Amino acid sequence: MSLERRHFRGMFEPTEVVELRQLCFTPSRIFEPGHYIAGDLPDIAFDLGLVDKLPPVRGESAEISQPYSSDIEHDQ
Repeated sequence: MSLERRHFRGMFEPTEVVELRQLCFTPSRIFEPGHYIAGDLPDIAFDLGLVDKLPPVRGESAEISQPYSSDIEHDQ
């Protein structure tokens, strides 16, 4: 039997982007799997162990580049 890793709300900064792994149902909203700001998720998502930290970004993908002005013109 494997042990499940659980994270609690205190392990995350309120502005940290985290991953919700499964659907999370609350009386007022359904949270779909994806990336969220930790402060926007309900406590139950953390209590049920549905939230994980995002892996660190490595290499060239860690650098965020600004779009070229020609790319912006083509998108409009």
